[in-house]
Amino acid sequence: MATTATTQTSSGGVRVKVQQFGRMLSGMVMPNIGAFIAWGLITALFIPTGWLPNKDLAMLVDPMIKFLLPLLIGYTGGQMINGKRGGVIGAIATMGVIVGADIPMFLGAMIVGPLAGWVLRLFDRAVEGKIKAGFEMLVNNFSLGIIGGILTLGAYKGIGPLVQGLTNILSNGVEFLVNHNLLPLVNIIIEPAKVLFLNNAINHGILSPIAAEESARIGKSILFMLESNPGPGLGILLAYWLVGKGSAKSSAPGAVIIHFLGGIHEIYFPYILMNPRLILAVIGGGVSGTFTFQLLGAGLTSSPSPGSIFAYLAMTPKGGYGPMFAGVIVATVVSFLLAALLLKTSSKNNEDDVDLEEASAKMREMKAAGTAANPSAAATTANVITPNVAANVRNKGDVNKIVFACDAGMGSSAMGASVLRKKLQNAGVNITVVNSAVSEIPADADIVVTQKTLTDRAIASNPNAEHISIDNFLKSPKYDELVERLK
Repeated sequence: MATTATTQTSSGGVRVKVQQFGRMLSGMVMPNIGAFIAWGLITALFIPTGWLPNKDLAMLVDPMIKFLLPLLIGYTGGQMINGKRGGVIGAIATMGVIVGADIPMFLGAMIVGPLAGWVLRLFDRAVEGKIKAGFEMLVNNFSLGIIGGILTLGAYKGIGPLVQGLTNILSNGVEFLVNHNLLPLVNIIIEPAKVLFLNNAINHGILSPIAAEESARIGKSILFMLESNPGPGLGILLAYWLVGKGSAKSSAPGAVIIHFLGGIHEIYFPYILMNPRLILAVIGGGVSGTFTFQLLGAGLTSSPSPGSIFAYLAMTPKGGYGPMFAGVIVATVVSFLLAALLLKTSSKNNEDDVDLEEASAKMREMKAAGTAANPSAAATTANVITPNVAANVRNKGDVNKIVFACDAGMGSSAMGASVLRKKLQNAGVNITVVNSAVSEIPADADIVVTQKTLTDRAIASNPNAEHISIDNFLKSPKYDELVERLK
């Protein structure tokens, strides 16, 4: 028993570390997704095989992927570690890996950006309180320039060539899988990883950098479609809608819209956690979808983020809609058939499935473990935080902006903001409701709504606002209480 518990703790610790690594990677990429989309659209439109071939405008494609996108990633990585100074030195050091290699340096930027910010932070702490009055600006500027220059030289001579070699190895591995028709087997790893919130480490750390390089060469890449395919998740939700029971069945139609049209894949994770056997269904859907993509030569010009069918439409190159739709449809059908069969033959076929709220709570617990540096501390925090943490409680006339905050500021917080915004509109209350990352809560926020596991971080980000902790962004009694208070 003790050995089993130790093994489970060890495996859970590894999962948490990978989650944290994935969050760091996504923290550098997600804020810059708009730039990736802009590059993807320009590529799809103006390259020689694009919708509107234009030799002059196509000249934007290469500089954007080789310079703009890595610099943005490097700046964001440095900023995460040491604020704006970290962002500047991260961008400076990123130039070293850009010039030191012949391929787009996304991996290099993900390494040197945070590294440069960390080195500068060590220097700033070492000289804190020791600079004579009047010399602060001089020391700050010259320290950033000198350290940045040294790191740029090191990145140019060392990290750039090293990352290019690593990327070449990974690219050769992918090419081997493609040539031997083994690429669909990657989904055996990806689909369970998504439910365990390990997808960011795989997607942003490995697939996207290689896919961007391939897209720059041939105008598209199938690797953009391995993790983002909405078909497997759609099949799960359709199965619950048609053959499920209880709250899962009644909530599935709304989840279909959020997942397939909104691109928020997290919405279907609790449905799998209710019946873990359904992981076989998403694996089957993912493998069959990727096989169809590969068989028909499908590919996207850039990363479709979020993984919505609309993003797929925008990133599909000319002549690629048939293969794209075929892969999504096949993945949906296979996932649906397997899920329906598993639901029908479940040992619980005479009982209601595990409550959806219970599964959602389990999902949030898993996700929170990757957010916190100390998993046990995160669990403790979740237990002691009261349902409504209020600092400077605001009344009707004092509230102009309500902010929903989640880890990345794009998924669950966007859903929660939409739900409350609609409730306020129906009640005739005119208050701005927006969503943001928990680390970037606007200073003018009057009320901040977060999940319990993030409330401490939200208070640290904006201590002057009223903070409300909830369990579920999609359905919480706190929404109605807040609306009544603000009416």
